[in-house]
Parts: sequence; C-alpha cells; structure tokens
Amino acid sequence: MISKLVRCPQCGSMAEYKTDNPSRPFCSERCKLIDLGAWAEERYSIPGAAASSDLNRLFAEVDDENPTDASLLSHSSGRRLNS
Repeated sequence: MISKLVRCPQCGSMAEYKTDNPSRPFCSERCKLIDLGAWAEERYSIPGAAASSDLNRLFAEVDDENPTDASLLSHSSGRRLNS
C-alpha cells in the first residue's frame, strides 16, 4: 500500500499521513507540540470582530429594555444590597 505524503503544517517537511503516525498531520511530536503552544499563547486568530464587543452590545440592549429597579435588588432578609 502506498502511503500518502503531506507537508507538515509546522516545519514544512514531508510526513506520512497514516494511522500509525500519532502526530499526523505533523511530522513529529515536537512539531505537534510547537503548534499546540502557539494556540495556547493565542498566536493564531480568526479574523473578525471580537466576541466581547458583541457581548457588550447585547448587554447594553438588555439593560435598555429592562432598567434595573433598585427595590428588586434586595437580600432575602429584606436588606437592600449596595450597588
């Protein structure tokens, strides 16, 4: 059986893409861990607006639709919470 060769996404060398290569599509465990480290350090990103700005906009819309009534923010003992 002829094995398929693929280019390692980390170093660019050719590696066999087969089930007995636990590092596939990388050529080695080292390249696999370098790539994992890059993800962990957030060196890779997907272009687009930051999710936090979308959440902030959503919270602002909810606040506009449902203004907070301070009388509803009380503890079960009947005391008011500090805001």
